[in-house]
Amino acid sequence: MKFKDEDGNVVELEAVARVYVEEQEYLVLAPLDENSEDEFVFRVDKDSEGKEELNAVEDDVEFLKVKKEYKNLLYGEVE
Repeated sequence: MKFKDEDGNVVELEAVARVYVEEQEYLVLAPLDENSEDEFVFRVDKDSEGKEELNAVEDDVEFLKVKKEYKNLLYGEVE
C-alpha cells in the first residue's frame, strides 16, 4: 500500500497484523524500508457504499488499546 506522509513523500507500507478491539477492526502497517521500525495503526471503516477505507488512529486512548491488543497477539497476554 502506498501513502503520502505529512511532507508529501510516498511511503510504501505492508500490513503486518489485523487486530480487533471491541469488534472494531484495525490494521497495523509497517514500512517496506527494512531500516525503519515504525508501525502505524489504521482503523478499518466502511464508507456509505460499504467499501473499506483506512483511517489513521489519532486518538491516544484508542491507539493504546490497539497497541495492547497487538502485543497480546505477538507475545500472549500483556498487562
